[in-house]
Amino acid sequence: MKKETLAKFIDHTMLAQTAGIKEIIRLCAEAKNYKFKSVCINPVYIPVCKSELNQTDVKICTVIGFPLGATSSKDKAAETVEAIINGADEVDMVINAGAALECRFSSIEMDIAEVVQAARFAGEKVGKQIVVKVILETCFLSDETIVTCCQCAVRTGADFVKTSTGFATPKDSAGNILPNGASAHHIQIMRKAVGKDFGVKASGGIRNAKKTAEMIAAGANRIGTSSGIQIMENWDESLKIPGWDD
Repeated sequence: MKKETLAKFIDHTMLAQTAGIKEIIRLCAEAKNYKFKSVCINPVYIPVCKSELNQTDVKICTVIGFPLGATSSKDKAAETVEAIINGADEVDMVINAGAALECRFSSIEMDIAEVVQAARFAGEKVGKQIVVKVILETCFLSDETIVTCCQCAVRTGADFVKTSTGFATPKDSAGNILPNGASAHHIQIMRKAVGKDFGVKASGGIRNAKKTAEMIAAGANRIGTSSGIQIMENWDESLKIPGWDD
């Protein structure tokens, strides 16, 4: 896979609560230089990104109900509308993992649907087709629950399902922290659940070219990472990934 193809997989991400305007401006400059698909930032920095990325192909992605997903559906919808009015092109919304664990899937589907409907409405107002990604926080969920949540996302008309926020802290019975990011296993499950034409975004703990290749081979067609530059600089263009023969 050529680097120019890889670049369009990457959402160049800066979601740290300590990030300031200087870091966001640098993020945008990097995204322009490497021609990444998008920058992914907290909603407060959408206007900064809109100014920095004007007249470029780099999209502005922001997060909704982040990182816990435990705000109301109406709040998520309102946050979505404001983000789009301010300049967002894509929104990554977090489901309520507690509802998923309790198998309250009608609640999950309604939650996603409200954000999708808000995104479609606000997108029409500004003349854009907004991409909606649904963050499942897969580290907390069984394979069966992941499948059902993916099916909920498909039925609502969302565009992507996404693995992780990167902020979760799952623990075992002894209190030891478990892995919280993307895995090839979960990507494979998600891809099978949504079919070949739906988006699957891998995010959380993707810090090198090897893991990026694993995620793409497993079925991801978008990668959320704060290590995009490192991945690009260490990418082997001779690497052949099934399904991507450029």
